[in-house]
Amino acid sequence: MANLSFEILSKRFGAVRAVEDLSFEAPTGAVTGFLGPNGAGKTTALRSLLGLVRPTSGQALVGGIPYGRLEEPWHVVGAVLESATASPGRTGRDQLRVIASAARLPVTRVDEVLDQVDLTSAGGRRVSGYSSGMRQRLGLAAALLGDPEVLVLDEPANGLDPEGIAWLRNLLRGFAAEGRTILISSHVLSEVAQTVDRVIIISHGTLRFAGSLAELGDGTVTVRSADAERLRGLLAERGHAVNATAADTLEVRGATTDEVGRLAADRQIALSGLSDGNASLEAAFLRLTGADGSSPRPAGRGPIRRAAN
Repeated sequence: MANLSFEILSKRFGAVRAVEDLSFEAPTGAVTGFLGPNGAGKTTALRSLLGLVRPTSGQALVGGIPYGRLEEPWHVVGAVLESATASPGRTGRDQLRVIASAARLPVTRVDEVLDQVDLTSAGGRRVSGYSSGMRQRLGLAAALLGDPEVLVLDEPANGLDPEGIAWLRNLLRGFAAEGRTILISSHVLSEVAQTVDRVIIISHGTLRFAGSLAELGDGTVTVRSADAERLRGLLAERGHAVNATAADTLEVRGATTDEVGRLAADRQIALSGLSDGNASLEAAFLRLTGADGSSPRPAGRGPIRRAAN
């Protein structure tokens, strides 16, 4: 199976920097979330990976090879970009047959992928009658025609209802379990948190974070108890840094929620709340990007946070 790697990738459009010195890896057997505010450079990076945009410098590789040099790209990479469209006058099945023929793929794959994306019963209907969620599934079916090792999906949950989002999550997790490489760009942070193994966060075209969801946290555990002072002393005895933020609330560094919970249970200290700094992907996203949602700006470096390997 092929991994994905971005190696000091930069792309400028005139004086505007879209991506600057972007380096990260999406490993095999994992779902990697690619996140950033609007205009952060995500789509430019994905288009560079797929050979649709020529980088100003650096490169993006599929299994160590530029996409344009892959001998059988459809068997290696399946992609759905947000701008993907289908001919509204064709049926879903005919749309996939056209793509399969152009890519020299077996037409027998058409019905197989329709089944994979739960569109078998709608395959004979014209695309003009499809809902946005059905069109999204059809785009994914097209990406799956070559049974690729890698899936690159830009906003794959767009148009899907909650049931469809849960279906997509299970599908992607299943592909990752088979050893495939999955890279998804999404604004649905709550869903990303339930789906991905690793997170890449960029802002203003530069890397802000690369690592696991657990590494995104700020390393603190927040615990609430009516007996907070006694718990504070017990935690301090074990070498943990403890700060009281309210009469009943402590912030603990150097401990996990399991460790704090077990200690409280052993000493029969009732807790009214226990959470860690990894609980909210949204909070980490806002912390790292400022959530400005702005367009790319002229060149200039920003801070980078890369998780330890």
